[in-house]
Amino acid sequence: MTNLEVAPQQELCPPAGPEGTSGPCLQLWPEREVPLGGVRAMNVRRTLPQRGLPTIGAWCFLDSFGPDRIAMSVLPHPHTGLQTVTWPLAGNIRHRDSVGSDVVVRPGELNIMTAGHGVSHSEFAVLPDSDAGAPLPVQRGLQLWVALPDAERDREPAFEQHRELPSVTGPGFTATVMVGEFAGAVSPATMYSPIVGADISCEGPAVLPLNAHFEHAVLVLDGGLTLDGQEVPPGPLGYLGAGRPSLELQALPGTRFLLIGGEPFQEELLMWWNFVGRTHDEVEQAREDWEAQVVLADDAARGARYGLVEGHGPDAGTEAGRIPAPVMPAVRLTPRKRSVGP
Repeated sequence: MTNLEVAPQQELCPPAGPEGTSGPCLQLWPEREVPLGGVRAMNVRRTLPQRGLPTIGAWCFLDSFGPDRIAMSVLPHPHTGLQTVTWPLAGNIRHRDSVGSDVVVRPGELNIMTAGHGVSHSEFAVLPDSDAGAPLPVQRGLQLWVALPDAERDREPAFEQHRELPSVTGPGFTATVMVGEFAGAVSPATMYSPIVGADISCEGPAVLPLNAHFEHAVLVLDGGLTLDGQEVPPGPLGYLGAGRPSLELQALPGTRFLLIGGEPFQEELLMWWNFVGRTHDEVEQAREDWEAQVVLADDAARGARYGLVEGHGPDAGTEAGRIPAPVMPAVRLTPRKRSVGP
């Protein structure tokens, strides 16, 4: 998935450090509706980044979409400096990229695309084969980004899909481990920072084991949680701080939630549109390189920074077969401070 905002804001993400992270706490950061419009005509609910909370570990972006029957239709678009983590909850998504991947990801399966120096990809809902006015399938899912650390952010792009992920049970919970390690189960997904991401279901009381060196957050998908005596409903992101060796909670029947976390990210990030960089000039160059590919023939595009996403017709290198980059704002960036605290 891409960020299709017409005028995306630049996000300067200062490094997390002892002065910028909290000990155990519970803060609810509200979701915000982002109308993506354009080729997809879809609204998403964004809970990361926040002005005072730009990252949780290396996690730097979290969108929820659906449930609805608007077919995802995202033309080729670029990424740099990040990994995309696609986790469908309902409906199937076809992913194609400039590495040569062409796969369908289904609920319970995980797509990981490592952008590195530059990659492009497309995503489309897989529609019913019948042509007699069959209703569109319900689409629902999560799209997350993980910032690559400086030593890895210029690596060659790569893609992997994991159709079988480890499941683990514990006191009152069952979890699918998407990335990293949780409760002794380790995901096969390749990641480049100490990190965790798990899809957890529970009812009643539960105790989750956590890495006390990580900061964590939860996003309730269904049902509801009570943490530290406070209710956490679907919608807001519940930031838990760092230093928790475990998390005791009470869950409503049918509760399902996302747990994300990682070691506080120690590098300053600059995020704009679909690029994660370090400086204004670097992000501006990434944009210019994408726009320059519009005039390239297919053979030349395959060797360019973002490559070519095959299968989008003879006009795949034109504005009609790609998502053009928004115009960069005229002003340069000023730092934003991380403001989380107990």
